[in-house]
Amino acid sequence: MESILDQLVAALYKAPPSSDVLSQIVTLLQQQTDQSASSFVSSTHPSLLILERWTWELFSQESHAWIHETSYQQLLQTLATFNEKLIFNCRDIDIETKGSLLFSVTIEQINNVFLYIDRCIDDDDPFIAYIILWLDNHSHFLFDNLQYASPVIGYIGQYILNNYIMSKEYKIYLTQLRQPHLSHSIFTAKFLFYVAACSYFCNSFLIQEAYSSCNPDEIIQYLSDDYLEIIHVHSYNVASWSKELLRCIARLVSFTLGCCWSNRAKNIQMETLFPTEKAARNHFEQLLYIISYEPFYKQIKKDRSNDETILVGSILTLFILIIRMRETNWLSHLSTKLRTTILSIIETAINDEVALCSYGVLCEVLTDEELKDLKVAENIYNYLLQMIEAAWNQTAEKYKRIHMILLLQGCQAISKNDSMQQKIAQSDRIHLLIEMCDEYPIVYDIIWALSFSQDIQQQLRSNPSFMSKLTRLAKQSENEQMRKAINGILWNLDINHENRSIDDKHTTNIFDIMISYSHKEKVLCKQIYEELIKAGYRVWIDFDRMHGNVMDAMAQAIEQSNTVIMCMSEQYRKSNYCRAEAQYAFQRERKIVPILLQKQYKPDGWLLFIIGQLLYVDFNKYEFPRAMQMLHKELKVEFMIETHVVPVRQKENTLVAHSTAYISPPEVLRSSIVSENILDWTQSQVQNWLLGHNLRQLSRLFIECDGRTLVYLSKYIQICEPQQMLKLLEADSVRRIHESISLIEISCFHSLMHEHKKHLRSKHRIGEKKYCRHAGSPNS
Repeated sequence: MESILDQLVAALYKAPPSSDVLSQIVTLLQQQTDQSASSFVSSTHPSLLILERWTWELFSQESHAWIHETSYQQLLQTLATFNEKLIFNCRDIDIETKGSLLFSVTIEQINNVFLYIDRCIDDDDPFIAYIILWLDNHSHFLFDNLQYASPVIGYIGQYILNNYIMSKEYKIYLTQLRQPHLSHSIFTAKFLFYVAACSYFCNSFLIQEAYSSCNPDEIIQYLSDDYLEIIHVHSYNVASWSKELLRCIARLVSFTLGCCWSNRAKNIQMETLFPTEKAARNHFEQLLYIISYEPFYKQIKKDRSNDETILVGSILTLFILIIRMRETNWLSHLSTKLRTTILSIIETAINDEVALCSYGVLCEVLTDEELKDLKVAENIYNYLLQMIEAAWNQTAEKYKRIHMILLLQGCQAISKNDSMQQKIAQSDRIHLLIEMCDEYPIVYDIIWALSFSQDIQQQLRSNPSFMSKLTRLAKQSENEQMRKAINGILWNLDINHENRSIDDKHTTNIFDIMISYSHKEKVLCKQIYEELIKAGYRVWIDFDRMHGNVMDAMAQAIEQSNTVIMCMSEQYRKSNYCRAEAQYAFQRERKIVPILLQKQYKPDGWLLFIIGQLLYVDFNKYEFPRAMQMLHKELKVEFMIETHVVPVRQKENTLVAHSTAYISPPEVLRSSIVSENILDWTQSQVQNWLLGHNLRQLSRLFIECDGRTLVYLSKYIQICEPQQMLKLLEADSVRRIHESISLIEISCFHSLMHEHKKHLRSKHRIGEKKYCRHAGSPNS
């Protein structure tokens, strides 16, 4: 086979080559299957390289008389298809070999090709259609191989950006696309070259590691108005899209994503594209209409070789960027449609990147409980960790076409979920993450999130070399973000900090209030802070993100404060810093005042466990002055007496109950319990107390518990890791009463026990003061 191709390729330079030679080359290329293509490329690489170079020489000629000959047309179509197979199916062929074949072109030849297109009078010149095929293959290859670089790629990318994307013609074509009713005649070869092929190449070019110096700010400013209007106009008539319109929109979404992705850490392009929350919401909703169209996601392929796959994958990734950059209170009215669409995509998608992005969206928008209830939840962590492990064992450190950093960002998202933490602990893969720390600092943040799990803590402590490494890096690392994450891990491993020593100078509470918040809510929290300062409170808040050992600074702030205001939102629940603050405030038995800053958010997971049955001031439900009045009133309350326990919920014109509130027993309890000391309660009195507070499930579960058992159980709940405790109670409940445990009842029970304990302490202190005054009086 090698000698035949050698002879045929040599014959190409006999001017002109015969149609028989061209036909035989076509036959050889068409005979290569997905299974045989790799070995064919390996054995015939020199001849294939000559063939590819001959093709570019053909393209760069001034005369294109050959363009109308059938034998040439068949060869070019077949070679383009073979190159696509080389990109997507030849996994055994190394990147350099593929790149040498695909980019076997000189800068002079590229200039000649582009010059011909620029001067071309016929917008439907078939030559332009062939160049589109080659340019698309270049784009596919670059997208899958971000580390590949060559001078030719840099030249092509810059030429396209400067001469086509930022051109008057490109702007004219985009203006045409903004029209709701498009004639098929506008989709000429030149139109598709500009809008589809050039946009797609620039997407791959902008995310290339070697060309990270390219600045996409100007592109987004130039593109944004047209892009947003095109999506707006065509999102509601998806069923009528032509394949040409689908191609243009898929490539435009991908190009826009590439501009935003290249500098995603700073969100500069995202802020330009979506200057307001309304703009982000509208665009998100329009994109959701597009990907919910079943024929699109039903056509997703295992590789990124068709427009449906490009479109859906790009939209899902853009979803994640939008969700992470802005408040997403508005997602509540889209939640059902979004959830249904994403689950449908997961069920049908055979593309790993699309599936990964789908799981990522679910992890971003669903609560812990909602995610736990999904049938696919069991697959998420396994799917992701298997891909990470496979990528780690590859030289290129990617899973198929998905690069490691994308996989780790997905892992970072699921690591915030309590149920996922337990599943990862059970999978015994923490050692894999430990191995990756040195190369990928983001892994330290993942391990920090996971280390809130008691099982993960045990696995980390059992690795002495890693523990020593953490201690050393906490002092020596120059990467501040990494050092903060490491300090967070060490903090979580410090056995609940119950024995943390507090200096004498810190024993006095020098602050009335500490505000614990996510920096995403900084603007509103600053308003709250300023109002509290005006009212005379001494308030501690971190506006500038603490430096040095953040965990020690946080602990000191809590130790020096009487009250901690928890500013609840989805971002607060997902923040490692906020979780550490909340849990330490809870352990130190500080008065906790929760306030709600995010519309439609309902506390879940660890946050729900900590705030128990406490009500909260809702800063979304009330105007700011009214909400502040309610907060001021709450902060002044010393004790609040209620006759029954209310689950966490919004309650109109009701102030927040707080962690210092004593909840007195109802009448049924007062008549049957003589002693306020729970240790003296009988089983019957415990039952009356539970039923009196409407804890009916717990009354059945604790049927044999007396007061002393109740105290021990409460202490166990306090010192144990929440997820582990819930797991044990769930197993016991299913075994004994055949019911799943009620998180609301457990939270209420924990809060009641906590308040009863504080009430007794308060009475004891009052009694001591009275005794001291009486003993010290002249009449004593």
